[in-house]
Amino acid sequence: MEAKPMKDSRTIQTKLVLPPDTNHMDSIFGGKVLAYIDEIAGITAMKHARRQVVVTASIDSVDFLSSAKVGDVLELEANVTSTGRTSMEVYVRVKSKNLQTGDEKLTTESFLTMVAMGDDGNPTPVPPVLPESVGEKLFFDTAPARREYRKLRVKPPRP
Repeated sequence: MEAKPMKDSRTIQTKLVLPPDTNHMDSIFGGKVLAYIDEIAGITAMKHARRQVVVTASIDSVDFLSSAKVGDVLELEANVTSTGRTSMEVYVRVKSKNLQTGDEKLTTESFLTMVAMGDDGNPTPVPPVLPESVGEKLFFDTAPARREYRKLRVKPPRP
């Protein structure tokens, strides 16, 4: 399977923070941000795999760095940063922007693992990802360490 450039999976979404999306401090609920992250990661993985069905295997890390308030605009950007046989690591960055002041800040960063599903409902192979820019190569080169960390996480016993 031929490798696909990392930039081909790049996805951008813009969301407005509305009152129902926020808590009593007028900042966005973390769960709402997680839903946005999962959605954009899925779209990004679909673009890379050229599959209509991908599933979230894990949300590997989520770092909430700052909050967004009612009226702010969230800008989400995602890329496939690494691939396995059927899985894709997706990096999502969320920035908030106050349109009146122009102030921008990084609010959230996250890595997720998505799996492409075939028509038979089983995982299906995905093409490798090809990093081209310096930033893309940094994400790609550091992916094996993140993969090892995922494997080392403590898994609860299953009945």
